[in-house]
Amino acid sequence: MNFDKTTLSNGLRVITAPMSAMESATVQILIGSGSRDEDVKKQGLAHFLEHMVFKGTKKYPTSAVISAAVDGIGGEINASTGKERTGYYIKAWERYLSLAFDILSQFISAPILKEREIEKEKGVIIEEIAMYEDLPMYKAPYLFEELLFDKTSLGWDTAGTPETVRSMEKKDFAGFITDHYQPKNMVLSVAGKFEREAVLELAEKYFGKLKSGNQATRKPDSQVTRQSDNLKTRQPENPSRKPEIRMVNKKTEQAHIVLGVRGNRLGHPDRYKEAVLASILGGGMSSWLWNEIREKRGLAYYVRCDIDHYKDTGYVAARAGVKLDSVEEAIEVILAQFNKIATPGKVKDRELTKAKEYLKGRLALGLEDTHSVSEFFGDQELFEEEVRTVEQVMAGIDAVTLGDLHKLANDFFKASKLNLAVVGPYTDTVKFQKLLKL
Repeated sequence: MNFDKTTLSNGLRVITAPMSAMESATVQILIGSGSRDEDVKKQGLAHFLEHMVFKGTKKYPTSAVISAAVDGIGGEINASTGKERTGYYIKAWERYLSLAFDILSQFISAPILKEREIEKEKGVIIEEIAMYEDLPMYKAPYLFEELLFDKTSLGWDTAGTPETVRSMEKKDFAGFITDHYQPKNMVLSVAGKFEREAVLELAEKYFGKLKSGNQATRKPDSQVTRQSDNLKTRQPENPSRKPEIRMVNKKTEQAHIVLGVRGNRLGHPDRYKEAVLASILGGGMSSWLWNEIREKRGLAYYVRCDIDHYKDTGYVAARAGVKLDSVEEAIEVILAQFNKIATPGKVKDRELTKAKEYLKGRLALGLEDTHSVSEFFGDQELFEEEVRTVEQVMAGIDAVTLGDLHKLANDFFKASKLNLAVVGPYTDTVKFQKLLKL
């Protein structure tokens, strides 16, 4: 799968990835800013702004007008906000791409930000926060990141808090746009069926007039930075040099746990090794964690191993929703699998091969969709400024050896690096602390 990169005169990078077998294309504008770029008193601002651009722009003055325009071409429109990026996209039939460019450019340059809509949307977002508070399966991963990145913007919930949401004013949104919605901080990624020259003309027409200003500099998070002073060094120990726990006492039908360690930064040379390691541990219905926790013991409905990366840090963690009276057993089983993968000879050649093929197969399936392709290339350009092809990624996966896995697992899985987040009807952290041994 090929791609091309063009940089407009204002610094906006344009990635084009043709998929000639498709009839549609996804146009996506990615901004390299998110909740990590907020002030502590304005947590949730980036996410709130994402909501507000859908409320109306200069050319499309209401949410109903925007919806009607996209529905009128049978298109799909959506957005997302993370800790380090915000993205807006429209997926549409090839003949309607100019409309997609027009609407997205309005989102970036001309949101109205009506004060009455801001006040109305505060209630919507506060209810969204409450919804996720009531979903322990989603609360546990947020709690885990709070534990890892405590007292830094990376540890904040992307949606903010009810208090910070209530404090938002029009000037806050306008200031965030001025500081972060800058051409040099954005990537326009287009994937699907199109004529490249026509797309570049549309990019210049709708985004070429965006003015470059003084982009705000992300304030370094002292704790995260301290943990990643040497970006070539694998993940650090916990600041306390001992296992750490964070718990939310909540009446639930299941205990939801996330158990893992700090990992490597985005783009680290070991990224493919991490992916293979996570695949063996919890990458499918034949993974170690699935077999041991769900199939053999019947302790959980869902169990998996996740990896996540940010510009200067990351993590590897097992997640599960388990029976209330089996949470300790589940934790012991997860730790046993961490120990197993760090032990020479425990990962067999056939398991390594299966994990590699699983990753490559999932990648291939995911990239059958134009939106996924636009993200695959666009995110790489946004965060790493070096775009790898699908073939290069697959070659990186194929290059991982058993020795690589053993070395990486030994470096990761040590008791002093363990972190556990628990959501359930528990108050005693001591019993969990006693379990965290490797």
